[in-house]
Amino acid sequence: MKPPPFAYVAAESVAEALEALDEHGYDARPLAGGQSLVPMLNFRLARPRVLVDLNRIEELSRLQGPWEDGMPDRLRVGAMARQAEVQRSPLAGETAPLLVDALSHVAHPAIRSRGTIGGSLAHADPAAELPAVALVLDARLRLRRSGAERVVSAADFFLAPFSTRLEPEELLVEIEVPLLPARAGWAFAEVARRSGDFALLGVAAVVELDESGRCRAARLAYVNAGPVPMVGAAAAATLVDEEPTKEVFLAAAEAAAAEDVDPPGDVHASAAYRRRLTRVLTRRVLESAFERASTRTSGADGSP
Repeated sequence: MKPPPFAYVAAESVAEALEALDEHGYDARPLAGGQSLVPMLNFRLARPRVLVDLNRIEELSRLQGPWEDGMPDRLRVGAMARQAEVQRSPLAGETAPLLVDALSHVAHPAIRSRGTIGGSLAHADPAAELPAVALVLDARLRLRRSGAERVVSAADFFLAPFSTRLEPEELLVEIEVPLLPARAGWAFAEVARRSGDFALLGVAAVVELDESGRCRAARLAYVNAGPVPMVGAAAAATLVDEEPTKEVFLAAAEAAAAEDVDPPGDVHASAAYRRRLTRVLTRRVLESAFERASTRTSGADGSP
């Protein structure tokens, strides 16, 4: 199939891209990696009159560590950073290991070589890994329009399937990922029919221990478990102030399946099966996350 006709703007700078978006509004769409937008064009699911190509804007592809940008507590990821480049980055591996771990589950290497971090978040597919990871890491998304900028938390960014707080004249330019504190652990797991397929269900988790070995804080988020990446608030509540035991993990898993997810049923898996996966994967990621937390004595930035 062929896409509908459109005008093409090859932006050389963020300012030029914003000018085009401001001029054309709802009729324009930014083009990042194109792994989602191009198929939508070919199937006539999207019909923008103008495509604004971001691939020539080098500043949107940068990774900046906490010692480079004066912000000691976060990694800054340009929205156009390729998923494969972030996955291979020693800087990302040191400062955002959960992000790197989850990226290995995203589609196939050929897709990751073109797909971008910001493109996946802006696309807001509830079956994609990165929106859930952004939630768990408490990431902040920097949105820019001509003459103005705002920062939105990942928790407030996703509104509905394929719908976010991005306005037509805005561009996602950067993702800020806070570093994990001391005694924090992480894990990601998913089940897919085949490697590279969308997950039937996935779970991301970050947990933190206090000095006594009890859970100080926990965050969980679920992939393909509802209309948006679903936050595991009930599961996290069962963990806080508790010692990490199998019984506590089981209680958290049951709470997640009963209260935190609203999984769809489709030709690939029923809603009941996805709730079963919620229980199994929640226990699995909690075991791994708490094990990591017990072995870490300093934060990702080296702080005690």
